Amino acid sequence: MKKTLLRILTLCMCLVLASGALVACGKKNDTYVIGATGPLTGSAASYGLSVQKGANLAIKEINEAGGLNGVNFSFEMIDDEASGDKVTDAYNTLMSKGMVAAIGSVTSGACLTFAAQSKEDNLFFITPSASTDDAIANSNGYRICFGDPDQGMYAAKALVADYTKIGVIYNTDDAYSTGLLKGFEDEMAAQNKTNYVKKSFSDTTKTNFSTQVSDLRSAGCDVLFLPIYYQEASLIIAEAASQNYSVAFYGCDGMDGIVKHVADNDALSQQIKGLKYLAPIDVESSDAKIKGFVDAYKAEYNGEVPDQFAADAYDAVYVIYEAMKAAKVDDPNIDPSDLCDKITAVLQGEFQYVGVTGTMTWNEKGAAVKQPVTIVID
Repeated sequence: MKKTLLRILTLCMCLVLASGALVACGKKNDTYVIGATGPLTGSAASYGLSVQKGANLAIKEINEAGGLNGVNFSFEMIDDEASGDKVTDAYNTLMSKGMVAAIGSVTSGACLTFAAQSKEDNLFFITPSASTDDAIANSNGYRICFGDPDQGMYAAKALVADYTKIGVIYNTDDAYSTGLLKGFEDEMAAQNKTNYVKKSFSDTTKTNFSTQVSDLRSAGCDVLFLPIYYQEASLIIAEAASQNYSVAFYGCDGMDGIVKHVADNDALSQQIKGLKYLAPIDVESSDAKIKGFVDAYKAEYNGEVPDQFAADAYDAVYVIYEAMKAAKVDDPNIDPSDLCDKITAVLQGEFQYVGVTGTMTWNEKGAAVKQPVTIVID
């Protein structure tokens, strides 16, 4: 409460001296302002920039279609460099710009800070890509992407059906990786399956995987489950090739982007062929909705093909729009807390959204309920 009052006093009701008179400078919206933070610079910038592009495309389409009862939307995104330390100031700046709802933060760590800030204001957010369950622990937080344990569960079911001996290489220092592993192991236990071998690495040892690959080869693993990001996965795949280890590879949505990552390496481009991974969207799908999104994205961004981050952000903006429309919102200066209550009431009802990343509803925890697709790199 103190924080909210302070923001109102310092950002929304400040007084300036103009022409010898005191003039109120409170922010008045003529659009519905949707906010976000994400890495627009630094090593994780590709994720943030994709989210920014996907969100902006959705905003453009919504406005071209007449907005919400004639009122347009605007999108404000501030660079947080994938650091929670940057989020607090960014969040306050967004509030000063009139933010009434948000797509939160792009990365899980940063989104934890965003969630804590937004809880005090009861500001609705639906993150496109922060997959940790802690990011949506509060009633005002929702997500579009899959949760980490869910993907691990889906992966376990697929791997058990198709392979005899499963090797796993995961990052002990990464919440995304350990979250995927937990879902995988929980499902394996539920099926009473023990036909897997685990090997690990840390952030300080993620450049050399010769030992892990050699050990899993010796164990006779016919598939390697890689619940990690594509940067390390590409090194593991290259190491397997160097050891003449013919093995299948299976990953989760952290693999999205590996094709671009190895594009300048002809040998590695050949080695990743056949890699399977779970994702929310297949951009080569013939589905009319997906194809329309991909074509529009290419037209908007000079032929660039969207990734899952762009698609999730696109859906996140549309979910806010459709929920506001269902709630009959008609005031761009609506109190963010009141808007949050209206949107969450819709999402916890019989609302169903058909997006480019799937047909989804939301459970009581704010997690999207939908099915992943399996991508095969060919």
